[in-house]
Amino acid sequence: MRFRWLVGFPALLLSALVHAQGVLVLGDSISAAYGIDKEQGWVALLQSRLDEHCSGVAVNNASVSGETTAGGRVRLPALLEQHQPELLIIELGGNDGLRGLSPVAMEDNLVQMVDAARAANVPVLLLGMYLPANYGEAYLKLFADVFQRVAREQGAPLVPFFLEGVGDTPALMQDDGVHPVADAQPILLENAWPAIVPLLPPRCDVPVLAKNGEAS
Repeated sequence: MRFRWLVGFPALLLSALVHAQGVLVLGDSISAAYGIDKEQGWVALLQSRLDEHCSGVAVNNASVSGETTAGGRVRLPALLEQHQPELLIIELGGNDGLRGLSPVAMEDNLVQMVDAARAANVPVLLLGMYLPANYGEAYLKLFADVFQRVAREQGAPLVPFFLEGVGDTPALMQDDGVHPVADAQPILLENAWPAIVPLLPPRCDVPVLAKNGEAS
């Protein structure tokens, strides 16, 4: 009788491992669904889509409003150990730029995060950002070049501008002009989706969906 609990132990262990894997999103307020219900955010929409097309792949959202690449770099090792993801999506750098932080330091932080993920055999997707024009042409170029260079030199897929079709549309942005509204979240998912699909676990057979919801 005292060993009866061991019968279900392997199944419990397997279940824990399954739920510990999947997709890890490491981002800032854009991915933390700032100013809207979290269920409306693009990360929650990603989970819903995977539930429909790739059952059993959990999406763990480790995004924090105000996060910089330095903060993400510090937090990532523990997150990799905790979640054991099969894919890491990094959506960081926007706050570095908005605060005028060093692009050199930002690049080093991104490289270190990619390296940490690769050391854990986790593929990485980078979601890039552009800055408002008022930051000056020189800084804008330095900032944008960081994402391109890290992606190229590290061999990591990149979505060059995650807010494509959103950031330049006032109706899709909150009053602060920085954070997308709820209606913009499906667009963010569509921006990232084609780059996410090839990186999903092999057990997934997920179509690349067009914006009308049909497989392309």
